[in-house]
Amino acid sequence: MKTIQIFEPAMCCSTGVCGPSVDSELIRVTGAVRNLRKKDVNISRFNLTGDPGAFATNQTIRDLLDSEGVNVLPVTIADGTIVKKGTYPTNQELADWSGVSIDEISKKPQFQIKLNVSK
Repeated sequence: MKTIQIFEPAMCCSTGVCGPSVDSELIRVTGAVRNLRKKDVNISRFNLTGDPGAFATNQTIRDLLDSEGVNVLPVTIADGTIVKKGTYPTNQELADWSGVSIDEISKKPQFQIKLNVSK
């Protein structure tokens, strides 16, 4: 099974819905990661603020941060190899690395609302 890790810059949350404006790219990545996990893909996200230990214990990330600084983030590693630096992976890239179809990765959440109407 493929292992995908995304190392993200410092931020208050990974969803993109906190703070003064919504980051649509973070919302897309959050959805894609959720869909990949539903397909049993081993994918992890590490935020520099919330998961500093993941950065400290990963020699590849430590070396990259030492040589290029924090502006290199986000960094994506697939099966131990850096596959993307400086921007989040596209849904197509995630599909290529995971073997999951882009349609499955791009699925929007389905919600059902039931209303109880009394007369």
